[in-house]
Amino acid sequence: MPRMRLLLVLVAVVGLGALARAQERDLSDVDIDINKITDQVYWLEGAGGNIGLLTGPDGVLLIDDQFAQLTDKINASVAEVSTKPVRYILNTHFHGDHVGSNENFGRAGVTIIAQDKVRARLSTKQFNKLRNVEVPPLASVGLPILTFNDSLTFHMNGQTVIVFHVAPAHTDGDAIVLFKEANVVHMGDCFFNGNYPIIDLGAGGSFTGMIAAVDRVLPRIDDRTKVIPGHGELGDKASLKAFRDMLVEVRDKVRPLVKQGKTADQIVAAKPTAALDAKWGKGFMTPERFLRVVAEDLGAKGAR
Repeated sequence: MPRMRLLLVLVAVVGLGALARAQERDLSDVDIDINKITDQVYWLEGAGGNIGLLTGPDGVLLIDDQFAQLTDKINASVAEVSTKPVRYILNTHFHGDHVGSNENFGRAGVTIIAQDKVRARLSTKQFNKLRNVEVPPLASVGLPILTFNDSLTFHMNGQTVIVFHVAPAHTDGDAIVLFKEANVVHMGDCFFNGNYPIIDLGAGGSFTGMIAAVDRVLPRIDDRTKVIPGHGELGDKASLKAFRDMLVEVRDKVRPLVKQGKTADQIVAAKPTAALDAKWGKGFMTPERFLRVVAEDLGAKGAR
């Protein structure tokens, strides 16, 4: 199966954290593509969430780590751009396609870091509402051993890396990562470049919070900033703003229907996103699936 097609299948099956299902799949034909942004900052594309990578004399910082079957390939990719080992992994949230290699890296002595709610969710059984599956907890070796509430800063490899928690958006534990001197931001799954986003309402996510998360980032970046999305190709301020504008347009089209007392089924039937679907509706979040999430978050009757 071509890698991009496999990626789409994996996002459809495990994008919300059904880690066990992902690990049962054969990922042997998945390659990790190394994409250079600056002399020290890269993004790695494989299966699952995009990985951020900071290199330098102090060692390697990874932002997310995809699936356990890919750990060796991730390490091989790191070795292509750095002679130093992975020292830290920051999980942007708890979903399996972003934390799947945690246990392997934890056994290797890597320090795993995340927002407080990420550790809490990884420590206990979760229920994936959208996929209607239970997600088992990680083994203790894969849990973040350092957690934060609002923010933290790495002073590493001559870079200032600022990490901050946003109000519930994709989940309730999302973290945004700013590489200050490199002028790069990793959005985690608060940014799906070119697709309607997955919003995990069952894990405290919020459609309106997704807009608020993007609004926290846009004033802090400029036209030269490179933006790593959780899924999709490398973006910039313009593409992040386009994503935000799409979300606002969807909100402004759906909210009046909710206020009129329309049910979720009626909102879907009205096709309020018809003008946007060709551009944004080709991923896992089809127009109908996305509209149902938006309708539920905005309080529509009959949402599920």
